[in-house]
Amino acid sequence: MMTTSTLSRIAVAGGGSWGTALAHVLAVAGHDTTLILRDENVARCINERHENPRYLPGAPLHAGVRATTDMSMLAQCGALVLAVPCQHQRLWLRSAGAYLPPNLTIVNASKGLENGTCLPMSRVLEEELPHLATRYAVLSGPSFAAEVMAGQPTAVVLGCRDEAKGSELRALFATPFFRCYSSADVTGVEMGGALKNVMAIAAGVCTGLGFQYNAGAALITRGLAELSRLGAAMGATPLTFMGLSGLGDLVLTCTGRLSRNRQVGERLGRGESLEEIVSSLGMVAEGVKTAGAARELAARFHISAPVTEAVCRILHEGASPKDAVRELMERPLKEE
Repeated sequence: MMTTSTLSRIAVAGGGSWGTALAHVLAVAGHDTTLILRDENVARCINERHENPRYLPGAPLHAGVRATTDMSMLAQCGALVLAVPCQHQRLWLRSAGAYLPPNLTIVNASKGLENGTCLPMSRVLEEELPHLATRYAVLSGPSFAAEVMAGQPTAVVLGCRDEAKGSELRALFATPFFRCYSSADVTGVEMGGALKNVMAIAAGVCTGLGFQYNAGAALITRGLAELSRLGAAMGATPLTFMGLSGLGDLVLTCTGRLSRNRQVGERLGRGESLEEIVSSLGMVAEGVKTAGAARELAARFHISAPVTEAVCRILHEGASPKDAVRELMERPLKEE
């Protein structure tokens, strides 16, 4: 396993549930780990009570995890794990850029596409911090933060174009309960993690409408085909979507009740408005924003994306979930 001295200190930016869980994993693995937060009160609770009371109340955090709101500590770090929501990453990188050392390794752990540009986070980093683009990796896969905090077996995949660095980084996260594979297909790992959130909203809608197993299985299967088409158009290797960041994460978020995106869809299916859902959720559901970007990508590449289109119509155009499902079922018949 890689020693702490190899990468010096590790910072995890973003104190949501996933950032907190990854900081816990890194501390369990024996690394010097610091969470960078915006909220002084949450940082104090983590340092004094070893708990994130806002996002993971009652989940004991490894005592080795420290928390701070001081971004200047980044200057002493060898690695940065980015768990900042995708729609805020560009601005975060700009604000942190002056503190980032030139030899820093960046591991992105957020899943989504940037609104407006439709870019995955690797391309955002290339635009903002081009000198660090070759030191970039992305972590994705089926992983609910609460289960990771509970020490339940979890397997993820780390996308890194440099295979040697990918091998080092997968060892960085290794614990008895957290297993990390690696892949050179950064785009595939990113696109699978981003687009499955849109499909999870659709799966939730099916549940909210009272549908049972047939609809869910069909949605996962056709959703996988759709995200594979979109990912391949962006340069991903299609086989990547049969792995942890594609099929694995898709199954988890479409069926698991801990999925925020699935919860959004389920409540939409029951008739709640998007505004009500977002205001009460308390956490980011990346699929709400990513759906629009995915729809734009599909139009740009002339790719059929009917599930994404249906989700966008429900989210942003006031379409009835029942009507959206009916329209999907009444599309012209074709070969699979």
